[in-house]
Amino acid sequence: MNFNKLLIAIASILVLTNCTSDDTADIIINVNGDGSTGNNTAQNISGVYTENLTLDANTEYVINGPLLMSSGTTLTIPAGTTLTALPVGVNAYIAIQQGAKIDAQGTASNPIVLTSASTNPGSGDWGGLVILGNAPINSTAPGSTDTATSEVGQLSYGGNDPADDSGTISYMRIEYAGGAIDGNAELNALSLYAVGTGTSIDHVQVYLGSDDGVEFFGGTVNIDFLSVVGAEDDSVDWTEGYRGTITNVYIEQLAMADGDSGFEMDGFNTDFSLEDTNLLSRPTVNNITFIGNADNSRAFRVRAGSGGLFNNVSISNTGRGVIVEDDEAAFRTSDNIPTDLLFTDVSFSNVTTEFDYGFESSVGAATPAPTQTTVITGSAVNATGTDYATWGAGWTRN
Repeated sequence: MNFNKLLIAIASILVLTNCTSDDTADIIINVNGDGSTGNNTAQNISGVYTENLTLDANTEYVINGPLLMSSGTTLTIPAGTTLTALPVGVNAYIAIQQGAKIDAQGTASNPIVLTSASTNPGSGDWGGLVILGNAPINSTAPGSTDTATSEVGQLSYGGNDPADDSGTISYMRIEYAGGAIDGNAELNALSLYAVGTGTSIDHVQVYLGSDDGVEFFGGTVNIDFLSVVGAEDDSVDWTEGYRGTITNVYIEQLAMADGDSGFEMDGFNTDFSLEDTNLLSRPTVNNITFIGNADNSRAFRVRAGSGGLFNNVSISNTGRGVIVEDDEAAFRTSDNIPTDLLFTDVSFSNVTTEFDYGFESSVGAATPAPTQTTVITGSAVNATGTDYATWGAGWTRN
C-alpha cells in the first residue's frame, strides 16, 4: 500500500453520531506533487494541519484524502482558486474543526470552485466541505461541555457560543460532492455542524451533490444567497435545533438526480437523542424559489417538532408542496402553528397536492388537524421567490 492510500485508510474512520469528548485522530500531514492526476506540478493536500494553510489561485491542488484544519488555524482560499478532489467518495473531504477558520472569499467574476478531479465527474465523487463549530445543539445537555461527533471522521462539534466564528465563505461553488457510507454515516456537499452567527456565508452553490446539498446540525449560522441544483437527496436539511436565517434560496431538482425534498426539516435527531427540549429547530427562510422534478418530488417536509417561518415562496413542478408531519407524540410539529411554523405569501404552479398533513399511527392526528389555510397565509400575488437570474448570474451552474 503506498503512502497516500495508507493516509486515506487511516484518516477515514467512520462512526455514527454520539455524544463524547474530542477524539480527533493523530496528526498526519501530506503535501507533495506525485503526479497522481497526470500533472507533476499538482500539489496533493491532505492530513491534519496544525499551522495556517494559505493556497495560491495559480496553483493546482488535489485533495487526495481528508484535509483537517486544527483549532487555531486558518485555511485561506483566494478568489479564483479551483480545488479538485480525487474521486474516492467520502475518503476525500475538507473539515474546518472547532476553533479553526476558513477564509474563502471569492467574487462573482472569480468564484472559488471545489470540484472532482475525475475526467468524467459525477455526484458523490468526493466528500465535500465540513465546518464544525461551538454553537448550541440539542443533542447535548444545555450548558454542558459535552460535544457530539460528526457522522464521518468522528470530529467534535457543539458548545455554548451562539456567536461562534468559523470564518468567511463567499462566492463558492461545490460540485459533485457528498455521499453516504450507510443510512447513518453521511457527508453532504456542505455540512454545517454547530456553526455560529460569527461565521459569514453568502453566495454558495451546490451542484450535482450526492445526499443533501446543505445540512445544518444545530447552530445559528445565517446564509445569504444559496443555490442547490441537482441534489440526489434533500436540497436543504436541518436538525439538532438549527436556529439561523437563510435568505434568497434557489432550489432546482433535476431528472438525472431525482431529488427527495427541497427542504427536509427535523426539530431534533430522532435517530439519536434530544437532551435540550427547549432548543428545537426554529429557523427563518426568506425569498425561496423551488423548482421540482414533476411528481417525483416535494418542496417542504416539516417533522420531528421542527418549526420554521417561510416568507415569499414560489413552488413549481412538484408532486407535493408543503407537508406537515406529526411523528413525535411529545413534540407535535403541528403544535408550532402559527407562532413558530408558518408560510406567508406562497405561490403554486403545476403542483399536484399543495398541502398535506400526515401523522404516525402511534401519535394520532392532531385535533383540530392543520389545514392549508392555517399553515399558509398571505397572498400568492406577493410570492415572487428569489431573483436568481440576477444574483446567480455568471458564477453558478445549471
